[in-house]
Amino acid sequence: MNFSPVTPPKCIIFDCDGILVDSEHITFSVLAEMSREVGVRLSEAELETNFLGKSLNSIIAFLEAETGQSLLATFEPDFRKRTFAKFKTDLKPVDGIKELLDRLTVPVCVASSGPPHKIRMNLKLTGLAGYFGENTFSCYDLKRWKPDPAVFLHAAATMGYPPAECVVVEDSPTGIKGAVDGGFTAYGLTRHGNDQMLAAAGATVYHHHDELHELLFPLN
Repeated sequence: MNFSPVTPPKCIIFDCDGILVDSEHITFSVLAEMSREVGVRLSEAELETNFLGKSLNSIIAFLEAETGQSLLATFEPDFRKRTFAKFKTDLKPVDGIKELLDRLTVPVCVASSGPPHKIRMNLKLTGLAGYFGENTFSCYDLKRWKPDPAVFLHAAATMGYPPAECVVVEDSPTGIKGAVDGGFTAYGLTRHGNDQMLAAAGATVYHHHDELHELLFPLN
């Protein structure tokens, strides 16, 4: 585990899926189902290795390589349709995130690999939209995906802070690597038993959102 910085952050950049909204079990169940339909059967560990924190384009590329099929034209719209239907009935905020956001007094924003409309919809469905307003940033707008740090750098610049004054909160090694490569201090929420992978990517690891405020602001 890395040590927290002495200086508290002036801005906090949150990933969305798995950090703000508890969408990953929905996403993984749909991906597992659709993977089986094209002939690829993956264990839970293999799903996490190949899909956690990865862009949908990279997931499609992986399945195309496994199957020899061209999936790009049909897989994404079908995946979006299936997941969005489940989000509307099953999506919830990650445990402890509302309490954390209520305590924060510094600016916050979202930097996600998801499409902009998905980010806005998921925040609205879970009652989190009011915490972020228009401060949501998507890799789709930049056409550059994590671990490229572009979305984090864009978020920080738009919010008006250099990377050294921000922290990034993520739950995947891919996201952590992007944050670290961009010059940010990174915190990794582990909910998949991937403590070591997050730490190896450069994160200060924590296990529940009720731990994060003290890590970020130890004197408050």
